[in-house]
Amino acid sequence: MKAVLLAGGLGTRISEESHLKPKPMIEIGGRPILWHIMKMYAAHGVNDFIICLGYKGYVIKEYFANYFLHMSDVTFDMANNRMEVHHRHAEPWRVTLVDTGEGTLTGGRLRRVREYLEPGQPFCFTYGDGVADLDMTAQFAFHRAHGRQATVTAVQPPGRYGALVRNGDAVEGFEEKPRGDGGWINGGFFVLQPAVIDLVEDDTTSWELEPMTHLAQSGELRAFEHTGFWQPMDTLREKNLLEDLWQSGQAPWKTW
Repeated sequence: MKAVLLAGGLGTRISEESHLKPKPMIEIGGRPILWHIMKMYAAHGVNDFIICLGYKGYVIKEYFANYFLHMSDVTFDMANNRMEVHHRHAEPWRVTLVDTGEGTLTGGRLRRVREYLEPGQPFCFTYGDGVADLDMTAQFAFHRAHGRQATVTAVQPPGRYGALVRNGDAVEGFEEKPRGDGGWINGGFFVLQPAVIDLVEDDTTSWELEPMTHLAQSGELRAFEHTGFWQPMDTLREKNLLEDLWQSGQAPWKTW
């Protein structure tokens, strides 16, 4: 399978870092969060990636063009104009980088990479700013089994604040960041059939609006429930949370 990754947005809510680089290039543990997402997919056998570029897309192009320099020891022989890469740490990845425009919305970006997808073959689709310990192998099997056009990962995000455990007006305890109000939300990891791209009109189409609404109303959208770890990186606070988890050696999304 191929995976399409959205990596073209501005990331305005984490502008402390995104004014210098695209949001998916913000680092967790010294590696871009985009790299972490790709490692998650690779752990389930997905090694062919199509990355939708936009804002500061050249930064992502340069990262992959110089991947060996980022990941390996290097000797520069200045006198002989020669470079030697030691202990090459290569991933078995095929990465296609596509400029999908700075102002293009999520659906429009997907529409622009259609030519790089295999006709009739399902593909993965996700954002470049969130991680999870999602069992993608089970999700792929779920998608094939139900036979519909689209699968969305459904998650229940934790509340941002702790909750009081009450009995009338008596406080009997505290619950640290309980699950939200019981509602399930779009967790951002999709498995799709190429035909869904027909629902995207142009660059101004948001994938989360008209296309997903049409799929739901026509009975072509199924939800794969994920009750494990899931965390987007929308703010600096969330970036620091992910960094702390990585540095602790207990990052739940590290399944490779």
